[in-house]
Amino acid sequence: MGDAPGRAADSGQPVAGSRQPAASSGQYSADSEPQAAASGQPAAVSGQPTVDGAAASNRPVRRGPDAPDLSEKGGLKGGQPQRSDERLFMQLFAFGGCTDPKAVGPHLADADVTGVVYEDLNDPRGVAVLALSRIPSFFLDVLRPALSSGPFAALAQKPEYTMFGRTYALGYEPDLDEVLFHRPTRTVLNPAWPWAVWYPLRRNGRFAQLPPEEQRVILAEHGAIGMSFGAADLAHDIRLACHGLDARDNDFVVGLIGKDLHPLSAVVQAMRKTQQTSLYLDRLGPFFVGRAVWQARRDSL
Repeated sequence: MGDAPGRAADSGQPVAGSRQPAASSGQYSADSEPQAAASGQPAAVSGQPTVDGAAASNRPVRRGPDAPDLSEKGGLKGGQPQRSDERLFMQLFAFGGCTDPKAVGPHLADADVTGVVYEDLNDPRGVAVLALSRIPSFFLDVLRPALSSGPFAALAQKPEYTMFGRTYALGYEPDLDEVLFHRPTRTVLNPAWPWAVWYPLRRNGRFAQLPPEEQRVILAEHGAIGMSFGAADLAHDIRLACHGLDARDNDFVVGLIGKDLHPLSAVVQAMRKTQQTSLYLDRLGPFFVGRAVWQARRDSL
């Protein structure tokens, strides 16, 4: 499958592992550190010059690396650039041994959880819970106790299906809040779209080493298929970044959401032929397939 439908291709992102040239204003350069070591001079701390008997004014000021900019960025809106330091996090847990999936929802409602309960297509006693929050600590402080009590206390967790990720922007979105929060929430909580297929994926290193222009072409091929399914109301996607957030070191979590199951399978089938999926993925899956039996948005979201 690979990248999910309904999203434009990634573009403008630096290739992983590349170094950006240092500016002439004294920013950190990859070549400056070995020179400092060879000279025997200690590096300055917090931009202050070193003093070894000479006047400080005669010493060049060496600055450390700039702090990374971790904000999500969108396109211009009202003539102003969009930025956000918040994201929407989602986590999926799967369980076996559940005889009454509909009894799970009220327990989560009492815990003030925004999310979905799915009955598992491939396990007659299986369920899964998808939870949403902008606050990472919610998943430990609220969701964890909820999934260890009540009807969950007797269930067996299936950790191979645990998935966790965060929404993100590509840098040109016309409405950043829509992309990061509102659209993903509406998609998973839409009662008209009860079917879901969730899976993680990891790209291989060869993709990261491709020139940005070639990456855009590959992802555009993939994205065009997804957008056609979305425009026809056949499949709608959730795409989450999960770099370093799961046990198997996946890159993304993808959710395919729709009113019927067959189109979700069809979009996976169609994307198997793209370069993205056929040439540049190391891992895909496991796949959780389910149908919503409970959906709720709480004020805490």
